[in-house]
Order: sequence, then structure tokens, then C-alpha cells
Amino acid sequence: MLRIILLVVVLVLIIGVVILYFTGKKAQKKQAEQQAMLEEHKQYVSMLIIDKKTMPLKEAGLPDVVVKETPWYLKRSKVPVVKAKIGPQITTLMCDASIFDTIPVKKEVRAAVSGLYIMEVKALHGKLPTPEPKKQGWWKRTVANLQKKAGAEPLKKKK
Repeated sequence: MLRIILLVVVLVLIIGVVILYFTGKKAQKKQAEQQAMLEEHKQYVSMLIIDKKTMPLKEAGLPDVVVKETPWYLKRSKVPVVKAKIGPQITTLMCDASIFDTIPVKKEVRAAVSGLYIMEVKALHGKLPTPEPKKQGWWKRTVANLQKKAGAEPLKKKK
């Protein structure tokens, strides 16, 4: 009896792993196609960055089409939003999360834009500011202090 239950559980786990493998491959293929399309339609534009925030998609002020096309499980997620002046028009744009910290506020930049999505940013005058390193959490600070007191070398981050 116990062997049958164990066999059923193992079988369900194997089926779950197979399903996750194939859906992962499908999602990876779809993401690669979307990235290729973004690269194809990318344009470089000079813009003045007015403001930047991370806010829920519904409150971001993006067009209704964008909100309607977003899957239901992502509608409450926070997205990096940039308000910029492109020519005479003030526009709300979404931004790649990896470059959000490097975008300067109240400065003019040259950005690669695909639709309403900012893909990369280059400084128009001078250099882009480097993002400040994030503060360490309480636990990491405590461990580092204890290691310093003990005379041990701090642990290196695994890559």
C-alpha cells in the first residue's frame, strides 16, 4: 500500500516537472521573439526626463490599450515608469528595470525607445550617474561586523 502511494506521488512529480519544462521552453521562445521585435523597432530619441517612479500599472497613466492587453496576474504589479518630454509632448513611458536606476531626473538623455518602452539610455551631455549601492540588510551587517571583530575575511558573493 505504501509503495503504491509513493509510486503515485513520484509519478505526479515527474509529470509536473515535464509540464514545467515544456511550458518554460515555450515561454523562453516567446520572450526571444518579443525581444527580437523590440530590437527591430528600436529608435533613438532625445528626451528630457521629468520624473521616474515605480508604481502599479493601473496608476501609471499608460494608455488603456496597454492596461487591457496586460494579463490579469500582472495588472497589480509595480512597473518602472518614466515621465519624459519628447519634443513638445510630455509622454509616460515604461522602462527596463535594469536601467531604471541609471536614468537621471531633470536631465536630457538619448534613449533607445521601442513604442512606450525605454530599452537603453545614453547621456546627451556629460555622464550618466552611477546608481548608489543598496544598503545591506540587518543580518548581512551583523555578520560582517562579527567577522571583522573575529579577524576573519568577509565572505565573497557567489556568482
